[in-house]
Amino acid sequence: MTIQGEQIIGHAIAKGSQGEVFGVDAATGQALQPAFGGASPADLERACALAEAAFDPYRETSLEERARFLEAIADEISGLGDELIERCCLESGLPRGRVEGERGRTMGQLRLFAGVLRDGGYLDARIDPALPDRQPLPRPDLRLRNVPLGPVAVFGASNFPLAFSVAGGDTASALAAGCPVVVKAHSAHPGTSELVGRAVAKAVQSSGMPEGTFSLLFAAERSIGEALVADPRIKAVGFTGSRGGGTALMKIAAARPEPIPVYAEMSSINPVLLFGGALRERGAEIGRAFVASLTLGAGQFCTNPGLVLAIEGEGLDAFLSAAEEALVASPAAVMLTPGIHSAYTKGVAAVEAHGSVATVAKGQAGETLRGQAALFQVSAADFAKAPELQEEMFGAASIVVTCRDAAEMAEVVRALEGQLTAALHIVAADHGDARSLLPLLERKAGRILVNGFGTGVEVAHAMVHGGPYPSTADGRSTSVGSKAIERFLRPVSYQSLPDALLPDALKDANPLGLWRRVDGRMTAPQG
Repeated sequence: MTIQGEQIIGHAIAKGSQGEVFGVDAATGQALQPAFGGASPADLERACALAEAAFDPYRETSLEERARFLEAIADEISGLGDELIERCCLESGLPRGRVEGERGRTMGQLRLFAGVLRDGGYLDARIDPALPDRQPLPRPDLRLRNVPLGPVAVFGASNFPLAFSVAGGDTASALAAGCPVVVKAHSAHPGTSELVGRAVAKAVQSSGMPEGTFSLLFAAERSIGEALVADPRIKAVGFTGSRGGGTALMKIAAARPEPIPVYAEMSSINPVLLFGGALRERGAEIGRAFVASLTLGAGQFCTNPGLVLAIEGEGLDAFLSAAEEALVASPAAVMLTPGIHSAYTKGVAAVEAHGSVATVAKGQAGETLRGQAALFQVSAADFAKAPELQEEMFGAASIVVTCRDAAEMAEVVRALEGQLTAALHIVAADHGDARSLLPLLERKAGRILVNGFGTGVEVAHAMVHGGPYPSTADGRSTSVGSKAIERFLRPVSYQSLPDALLPDALKDANPLGLWRRVDGRMTAPQG
């Protein structure tokens, strides 16, 4: 498949006419061919109109039909072969192994949601049978199922050009829910986006889905993304990116005559808490593992450990010594885009120049567009006086906050913003202190883990990749795992409808074979 620089609007594939977007070689900063035509207002209008027209027929496809459609997308992505891997590596600067793993995760997400559809539990089917003789008032027949919200806008992410992009988790979960999707590709990887977009479009046609089920737009101007969120036919938004970008979209969505939810994953520094017992027993080991996590992927993970809270003592000294040794040997790594590299460099320089901050170590310096890892240290008292030290440095940089004891550590945690993850390093002797902190951590983070780091997000049923603001716009949801489908659903109750008019999920005969909550009890399908 040859990259043409073309966008996809329903079944039509053509170059946009509103400006140009070029991919960039992440290692050199040189523009890549071909040019991608940006979407015009007319293109946006067409994509949204097709999505609206597709909504009702698409949402009424059977669970099996949609499951097979998602699997067809995964198969089409697999069929892209090395062309996808090579272009993605070129545009992102990510190593081949990482990109191959991300491709596998992308296909795995699609197949996970195929399983969610076949299971049908996401419908949350409930039946409260009529009680005509109940006193003092009878109860009518009540039945409930979840239905899709409507067309969804998805914004591709810079740091995951496959797993959080054109056919990533937001798209997979929205399509599974029964929502057509209009994707605005990220300008950092347009070639990768076109290849994946063509794979999705091919699956739409081969699976017999409505034309407007999927569209892919490129944007030379910010106004196209803003207009997409403002379009009255769009009913929800999936976004992964900066806090500034996410909050801007949230304001647009809130100002609409009909406000809509924006599920934005934004800023998180993911605190790592090092307790006294763990530091005494294996401080050096933790230090080396921490640097491996910090520098993974040039630190360009939303779950990167950007903050360490540690109890003072010899164990902390061992941690810092081992971390310094590992960090100074870390080579500079290519960053995703020139803009991300520039923002990272400025952020590190600001922390380094801060009067209360000491530099523990820096990694090896590199060429242009390569990020140099850095580790800093500050006391808990000084950290509390400098809220700017909580700002995310999107790259391989972190700050160690030294605490006198667990009580001071708790005060630092109390002042933190919402986070995607919080990691505790403990041994049995630390369980008491850790237990006292858990209620506070539950208020601050979407995922709490022990003796590890957050830079590994499993696509699974029990995963939460979300958290209180500003880590996400809505901490009640997740963008990874099977619960992600819930973002694009809403409940509808049906009162006293004849069986012939009920959706299959709620008919007396239960033709879908679902587990359902009947009169408050989970009930297995019969036969």
